[in-house]
Amino acid sequence: MRTLIILGHPDKSSFCSRLADSYEHGAKEKGGDVMRINLIDLKFDPILKSVNRPQSLEPDLMEAQRLIKWANHLVFVFPVWWSAPPALLKGFIDRIFLPNFAFKLRENSSMWDKLLTGRSARMIMTSDAPVVWLHLAYFHPAVNMMKKATLEYCGVGPVSVTNFGSMKRADEKKRSVLLDKVYREGLQDN
Repeated sequence: MRTLIILGHPDKSSFCSRLADSYEHGAKEKGGDVMRINLIDLKFDPILKSVNRPQSLEPDLMEAQRLIKWANHLVFVFPVWWSAPPALLKGFIDRIFLPNFAFKLRENSSMWDKLLTGRSARMIMTSDAPVVWLHLAYFHPAVNMMKKATLEYCGVGPVSVTNFGSMKRADEKKRSVLLDKVYREGLQDN
């Protein structure tokens, strides 16, 4: 299995970074070929200026596209802030999940071709709000945006979701349990 882990948290010392580390350890232990992108390390403008005029991709984004094409399993690790992924991850998605890379619109049609088929994904998310609250109160916009409107739209599937809530109250014992769970997912997915 060729796995690409994408850390969408802008702080590499965050708990999300520790989750990405745990998943990576599990995937490597299972024998998977694993690459990782820490978005905060990339040099790119996260603002898509126009959907109608091409915007040159920076070298880091071209490499990210190459790694996405290389991978057959994508893992996105990020916090949920204001019911959405951080701006850094959203900007990354906006800039590289482009027509003719991730999907292709059909001429004279409302349909499209999904160009990232043959890949599965896992989303590992944290939030201060309880997960049930995100689902009941808001229908979990981060899941809908990432899973349905982005990954599945482009052909990625299945997309598994690992969601940890109430993180503000999580002590180190609970965090250790969550890290172990993600480690086991890295073993299982690869």
